[in-house]
Amino acid sequence: MAKKVAYYTLGCKLNYSETSTIARDLEKEGFEKVPFGQPADLFVINTCSVTDNADKKCRQVVRQAQRANPEGFVAVVGCYAQLQPEEIAAIPGVDLVLGASEKFRLSDYLDNLEKNDFGQVHSCEIGQADFYVGSYAIGDRTRAFLKVQDGCDYKCTYCTIPLARGISRSDTLENVLANAREIAGQGIREIVLTGVNIGDYGKGEFGNKKHEHTFLELVQALDAVPGIARFRISSIEPNLLRNETIDFVAASKRFVPHFHIPLQSGSNEMLNRMRRRYLRELYVERVSRIKQAMPQACIGVDVIVGFPGETEAHFMETYEFLHGLDVSYLHVFTYSERPDTPAAEMDGVVPQKERSRRSKMLRSLSDKKRRAFYRSQLGRACTVLFEGENKKGYIHGFTENYVKVKAPWDPALAGTVHRVRLTGIDSDGLVRFAPDTAGVPA
Repeated sequence: MAKKVAYYTLGCKLNYSETSTIARDLEKEGFEKVPFGQPADLFVINTCSVTDNADKKCRQVVRQAQRANPEGFVAVVGCYAQLQPEEIAAIPGVDLVLGASEKFRLSDYLDNLEKNDFGQVHSCEIGQADFYVGSYAIGDRTRAFLKVQDGCDYKCTYCTIPLARGISRSDTLENVLANAREIAGQGIREIVLTGVNIGDYGKGEFGNKKHEHTFLELVQALDAVPGIARFRISSIEPNLLRNETIDFVAASKRFVPHFHIPLQSGSNEMLNRMRRRYLRELYVERVSRIKQAMPQACIGVDVIVGFPGETEAHFMETYEFLHGLDVSYLHVFTYSERPDTPAAEMDGVVPQKERSRRSKMLRSLSDKKRRAFYRSQLGRACTVLFEGENKKGYIHGFTENYVKVKAPWDPALAGTVHRVRLTGIDSDGLVRFAPDTAGVPA
């Protein structure tokens, strides 16, 4: 009888793609996948280290696994497992902890699935995480998250990712294209490119330090892969988003007009303290270039509030900067101290209550930005790719420029692309539509 395995993934889309690769490997070893929360012989928890509640969340998920099967073997992998392996090993119920390199060899550590009195740790020095493992994840058979790059050579003062994932390195172009063709062969309509710093694609492609290919060359090559309706670029650093890439996306029939570009602060003084590699003036240039080439483009922004030294004047500088910028939504992160980062030792600590207030202000601004962007799209014709989940009697989908729409649940729509005309915004902020019979130009 096949042993059962359940997976739980915390954090980013990159983690989801890697969990899927681990799952495919264990499937070859004879494991049968079951939903997390059901009884299983093995529980695999892939962790994140971006925020300060990583430990709390990890403990909660371990307890959930133990409730499902007290005798189930619990393996914890991923970024938090690399950074704090001994802490995780001490969590009651944890049997195995694998770091950045070891997580892709999970099956090597599963000689038997007998519970341990204390979690066993196998974690390399992060300098040894210098090889690349390709991966992709498929969510509800609508889109796939394709990993093209891993690690980061940047030294942002708040970030633990270089400590958790190692140096910047890339998949070979040949392997990326092979994975894309494999995904297309499964009937998936959209691919989202993921990585830690995808604009740095090509560095370490064959284990060396130089760039064998550029991100633009990657995008151009993927655009020629048949069978995929849409390619979407995930988060990309503003200093690595070149004008040539923007212009290529604008001309492409399959790369969609949607960009997510981290800003982190609208204050140059704060950007310097964060050790970011650009100033706000460059960010304005990137947004302007996108909107000139693609007036209907959706632009998302990452921003951090409450960074050490951020005064009320610095925050209002960020607020006013974003208020006047032609962007579509914000991802707001409340700064949290991370061990072994320079920012954790900086003076000018912002009180938690003040961090929360600033976060609330920017989240409110984000709601207004998104609603204004949605209103600007009403009356347009566009294509919608529908997802496969029934959410309270509705099916949701996204336009090519990331407007979220809803329709009464119809399983026949799942995973299909339809041309529609956007007609109105509901009270929940989602957009209504009608079939495009009026010939409204897209």
